[in-house]
Amino acid sequence: MEKSTLIPHLFRTEYSKIVAVLCNKYGYAFLEEAEDIVSDTFLKASSAWISGNPPNPAAWLYKVAQNKALDMFRRKKIFQEKVSPYIKEQSALPQDIDFSEEEILDSQLKMMFVLCNNELPPEAQISLALKILGGFGIEEIAHAFLTSKDTINKRLYRAKQKISSHPPDFELKSPQIQQGIESVLRIIYLLFNEGYFSFSQTQAIRQELCREALRLGLLLTQNPLTNLPQVNALVALMCYHASRLEARAQSLNETTDFEEGHTQPSNPELVQKGDEYMNRAAHGRVLSKYHLEAAIAYWHTQPESEEKWERILQLYNLLLQVEYSPMIALNRTYALAKARSVDQAIKEALKIKLENNHLYFSLLAKLYESKSLKKSIEYLQKGLKLAKNEHDRVYYQKRINALKKEGS
Repeated sequence: MEKSTLIPHLFRTEYSKIVAVLCNKYGYAFLEEAEDIVSDTFLKASSAWISGNPPNPAAWLYKVAQNKALDMFRRKKIFQEKVSPYIKEQSALPQDIDFSEEEILDSQLKMMFVLCNNELPPEAQISLALKILGGFGIEEIAHAFLTSKDTINKRLYRAKQKISSHPPDFELKSPQIQQGIESVLRIIYLLFNEGYFSFSQTQAIRQELCREALRLGLLLTQNPLTNLPQVNALVALMCYHASRLEARAQSLNETTDFEEGHTQPSNPELVQKGDEYMNRAAHGRVLSKYHLEAAIAYWHTQPESEEKWERILQLYNLLLQVEYSPMIALNRTYALAKARSVDQAIKEALKIKLENNHLYFSLLAKLYESKSLKKSIEYLQKGLKLAKNEHDRVYYQKRINALKKEGS
């Protein structure tokens, strides 16, 4: 691999590993210092590798990071004052840092639980996960969340200050994992949804966000203590959704979220992968919301049939019992229209009264298409007023024009 592509590739794959291992050894109070060490390590690589890449680039990075850690501690005279209490063995020096595959995995998992901390705002958790676990740059994160680099920098600074001032004492033990796993899964879930459901970013950024969320989910499956049924269910859910990501992009301005049942998967391998993790998720007595959402996503990858929508409807019924939300109820209503009748669906939809969300009016417009074009257009116009991005506005205007033409 050429230097021009090797270093960016290694930054994305090795940055998080080195930061995680350093923090695992010296304590999470030194998260910022660990990031500085790793950034300096890559800076040195960009100049040292001009004449040629080393035989083992990753090992070179690990060694240089170790040396820089020792140099920094000596230079700042913080080794004895602040670092020693965090070192598991007082006699261990930075040269003894363990960069084995097992240590790297454990360190990354610990870092995941530390960053996905309920004491931090969700947007800070996601930004930290992208920066530290994913090796995303500030500009990439700002682009993903449609905000400025200054906003992201401030968000990350506040979050890291909170971690440094109250460094967590996390160990990969069952009780602590059970306490923190839901927070970790929630952040991975939110990260994936940011990539999958948003039409605000470029296709490349959306795929990167989905890919990173899936990578973090797969990371959890590699340790027996975190390889839990709900983890596998979330991985299955992401695989099923990701299998239709390209097809969704191609149907831009043509569909709303409710019509995704017609979007066939463009990546059969991911569907197969989803089946594999869904089977793993079936072991044990846990039935999480991720199990039910994954099952719904599975049926959305299947061809149109009466059974498909009946199964989806029943799964939404169960999901509403596990976790009620107006959006879940709205999605269930669309399934009700497909599985039973439009009249039943309209009756249920009017009970939800989600009048601050454009999708509510999008659904009502869809349901009324076969009954009253006038009402359908009125609902589309209401949805248009609430639409928050260009994709949705184009969709509504296109549907309004089509229905007006049909009614003329």
